[in-house]
Amino acid sequence: MKVYKIPEATVMRLSIYSRYLHQLMGEGVETISSGEIAHGVGVSSAQVRKDLAYFGEFGTRGVGYKVEELYGHLMKILGLDRNWNIIIIGAGKLGSALALYQGFADRGFNISAILDVDPDRIGNKLGDVKVEKIELLDKRVKESNVSIGVVTVPARVAQDVTDKLVNAGVKAILNFSPRVLRVPNDIILRNVDLSVNLEVLSFNLAFNK
Repeated sequence: MKVYKIPEATVMRLSIYSRYLHQLMGEGVETISSGEIAHGVGVSSAQVRKDLAYFGEFGTRGVGYKVEELYGHLMKILGLDRNWNIIIIGAGKLGSALALYQGFADRGFNISAILDVDPDRIGNKLGDVKVEKIELLDKRVKESNVSIGVVTVPARVAQDVTDKLVNAGVKAILNFSPRVLRVPNDIILRNVDLSVNLEVLSFNLAFNK
């Protein structure tokens, strides 16, 4: 399986499926059909079957899927059958909110370090992690085997911070800054621009009038 050949939209839906299955496990549901998954997450049953078909054959015709078994397959496909260490750069309001978000730990993402340049923030604790100076970036990445960097700094310094993460050996970056970043081809970059998502909503509201 080569992940880069899988449509990104499919990977995003797999994440949604896994969350829905986890919810069903908590409710004691043991088996489910593609149609029931589709109804639960708001897509078509054909889409569910197509997404799963990228990764093999799951379930039994006429019976459906065993919820716990399918959940286990999806967690493995998504790389969530292991833990990932992440580092947050920027301990402002957004960085602090992300650092305190319990959902990361629930999905196997461990916040190993939080770094900043502001003396007023350095030394403060966010959850169990103390905010430290940016000069410790290389050391923290190496000693904690950090794979993912989260950028929550102002746009004017976002590229510089990203370059530092790349040079430190981080292989994947989640960018919350409103700046288009440049990274080497072997670095995985995902941008999260909250204003873009709001603009998509406003477009749909205006277009559907």
